[in-house]
Amino acid sequence: MVDWRAYSLALGVVVAVALVAWAYSVVRRNVGIVDSLWSLMILATVGAYAVFAESAGVRETLVVALVALWAVRLSAHITVRNHGEPEDRRYREIRRNNEPHFWLKSVYIVFGLQAVLAWFIAMPAVAAASAPAPLGWLDALAIAIFAAGLLFEVVGDWQLMRFGRRRDSRDQVLDTGLWRYTRHPNYFGEALLWWGVYLLAVAAGAWWTLASPLLMTVLLLRVSGVALLEKDIAERRPAYRDYVRRTSAFFPLPPKPTRSMQGD
Repeated sequence: MVDWRAYSLALGVVVAVALVAWAYSVVRRNVGIVDSLWSLMILATVGAYAVFAESAGVRETLVVALVALWAVRLSAHITVRNHGEPEDRRYREIRRNNEPHFWLKSVYIVFGLQAVLAWFIAMPAVAAASAPAPLGWLDALAIAIFAAGLLFEVVGDWQLMRFGRRRDSRDQVLDTGLWRYTRHPNYFGEALLWWGVYLLAVAAGAWWTLASPLLMTVLLLRVSGVALLEKDIAERRPAYRDYVRRTSAFFPLPPKPTRSMQGD
C-alpha cells in the first residue's frame, strides 16, 4: 500500500531540486538544463519515497535500481550531448513567447511543471516499491519489457549520436539501424520501459496507476516528443519528408517501399 505521506514528502524533495536548478538556469540564462534533470527528478521521487516510507525489501530494491539505471544513463547522455551548446531552440521559443520576465516565469512554466510531471509519472514505481508481495512471473515479464525499452532507447541514442558526428549529417536523415523501422526509437523505448514499470505496479496490485504510463506515452507522442520534434524538421531537412512517408512514426514496423521500388 502506498504511503501517501511519504509520497507527498517526495514531491517536496523534487520541487526543492527543481528550485535549485531554476536558480542555476537564471545565472546561466539557459533553462535547457531541465532536460538533464528530468529523469533525475523521477529518480529523486522514487528514492525519497523509499527513504520516507521506511520500507525495505527485494521489490523496493529492484524498482529503485531499475529507475536509477534508466535515469542516470539518460541524464548523462543528455548532459554530454548538450555540453557547450546554446539554449535549445524549443526553449528559445518559449522564452520569446513569455517575455518580459521569463527568468521568473520559468520557475513554474519549465521547472515547476517538470517537477510535478516527474512526481506523477513516478507513481507506478512508487506503488511497486511499496508492496511486500514476492516477485513472480508478471514481474519477470515486466523486467523483460523494461529491458527491451531501455535497449531501444540506448541503441537509438547511440546511433543518432554517431550519425550526428558525420560531416554530411546536417542535410541527411538517419534511416539505418533502429531508425529504419521507427522515426523515434528512443522515444518508443522510453514509453515501452515505463509500461514495464507499470506492469511491476500491476504485479504489486497497483493497477490503478495506469494514468502514469498513458501520460508518458501521450507526452512522447503528442507534446514534447514526436510532435514537437517533427513540427519543422522537414523544413530544415527536405529528405525527411520521404523518410516520414516510408517510416513508422513510433512503433517499429517494416519500412514502406520507396517510390523507385513501387515503380519497378
